[in-house]
Amino acid sequence: MNTIQQELTQTLSAAFSAAGYDAALGEARLSDRPELGDYQCNGALAAAKRYHKAPLVIAEEVTGAIPADAGFSAEIVRPGFINLKVSPSLMRQKLAELSADADLGIPKKAPKKIVLDYGGPNVAKPLHIGHLRSAVIGESLKRILRAVGCEVLGDVHLGDWGLQMGLVINELRHRNPELPYFDPDFKGEYPEEAPFTISELEELYPFASAKSKTDEAYRAEAMEATHLLQSGDPGYRALWKKIMEVSVADLKRNYQRLDVTFELWKGESDVQPRLAPMVEKMVADGIAVRDQGALVVDVSEPTDKKELPPCIVQKSDGAALYSTTDLATIAEREELYAPDAIIYVVDKRQAMHFTQVFRTARKAGLVREGTELTHVGFGTMNGKDGTPFKTREGGVMRLETLLNEVNEEMIGKIRENKNVRAEDAEATADMVSLAAIKYGDLWNQASKDYIFDIEKFASFEGNTGPYILYTIVRISSILEKAGVSRERGALTAFKAPESAAEKDLVLTLLRFGETVEKAAEELAPHKICAYVYGLANAFNRFYHETKILSEPDEGKRAGYLALLSLSYAVLTRAIELLGFAAPEHM
Repeated sequence: MNTIQQELTQTLSAAFSAAGYDAALGEARLSDRPELGDYQCNGALAAAKRYHKAPLVIAEEVTGAIPADAGFSAEIVRPGFINLKVSPSLMRQKLAELSADADLGIPKKAPKKIVLDYGGPNVAKPLHIGHLRSAVIGESLKRILRAVGCEVLGDVHLGDWGLQMGLVINELRHRNPELPYFDPDFKGEYPEEAPFTISELEELYPFASAKSKTDEAYRAEAMEATHLLQSGDPGYRALWKKIMEVSVADLKRNYQRLDVTFELWKGESDVQPRLAPMVEKMVADGIAVRDQGALVVDVSEPTDKKELPPCIVQKSDGAALYSTTDLATIAEREELYAPDAIIYVVDKRQAMHFTQVFRTARKAGLVREGTELTHVGFGTMNGKDGTPFKTREGGVMRLETLLNEVNEEMIGKIRENKNVRAEDAEATADMVSLAAIKYGDLWNQASKDYIFDIEKFASFEGNTGPYILYTIVRISSILEKAGVSRERGALTAFKAPESAAEKDLVLTLLRFGETVEKAAEELAPHKICAYVYGLANAFNRFYHETKILSEPDEGKRAGYLALLSLSYAVLTRAIELLGFAAPEHM
């Protein structure tokens, strides 16, 4: 279905064309002055310079070409703004179309195949709060892009290779030298069961990493273990597989708590065979050159305002870097999936790295010319003191710990509510906690830093996830009392809005599709958060000002309930795009 904005734009474009002007000038947009109109068109002002005519004259000619049955009225305001008020009949028509549309008005774009790189955890390390934003933003973007018709593959992109693996393996050798993995003469089958638990594994790396910084001999051993692993030592490879099994199982468990899923569980190890041939070809093609022993690619461009350092693809000792594995990963994705776009959801402090990598990938021909390479950089999650969020002891907080703390905060509030059965309190607290965390992150523009304030995020009032859920549960409760199914389209007896609050709710509902479209175009989940908050506020104003269940006029009551049914459908679909869901009761 066409959104109201699309309907208005089509009519205005035809009017501009009929009046002798470029049809593209007829774009309708949300009004900056809602008291003057629902939408506005500034095309007459843009046309004035091009056609050397007063904008007021152009506006008069254009409005004169608008059909009488267009479904909106147009009013000109000096010096040439065209304010548009949607007619009640068009609102009613569009509400019926929205309710009947399986996609709730979300327009489908030309389908793209997209690889979405988000998550980025390291194997053998626990997820910590630094992994939260990538997971939450990435999952929401995946859902939004799918909603507009894209085929999206989410790739966790594991850090599962390199010195960190050598450190873990070497420390295991120190602690358990009797294990068969370290016996070069061992010929049998390696044990099925891993020789460590996830807790033991997660303790190994920080211990080994700290020791390697003060003990050169120990670090040399870890580097040798890394070399043996990468050279294919059977024992070290078998042990590495056990590390992967235990660590990935724990990662999946933690991501499941966040309701975050990945279609691909690939890592740096997957592209290791590609590194040497890729670098050799860059050298043969004259793209990579020696500079102080290292191989580098000049990625500077004449339009650069700042000097951009070259991209290092091989260190002077022959070692690969993150840039090397990222380039090989791009080449692999191009070969396996032929995506139209590859999107990375990674800390904004990596912006220069991705600029270097993207330019190198294009220069080396690792992707087709039309393949989009995009970095969605996000800011840091800070504590109330404005510095990166930490534990009370000053360390980096585990993600599991954060989720548990938020749950504890929430379950107390839920248990105070007599509407929730005691046996349902924990599951309800899980859902509300997830909404608090995800919405608290997503309502910020991704690139901005934000303060993680659990007291604020867990509040049932204001711009918070729990407030949105409370609004959805309130609508559900009213429909239940009215004996109306919550299934979308259960009621379609829409009527023309009468009050200002009802009109505001109707127009907000009708903007859902264009909001999702914009969020997909700009890779901006915060636009859906702003929409959801606006819709929740619009509904609550309507609810407080309107007698719904006690309305004596059956026609009006049916119209109100139809509006509630649609509000419930849109709100639940919107929060699904953000990555959480509403409970039955709160």
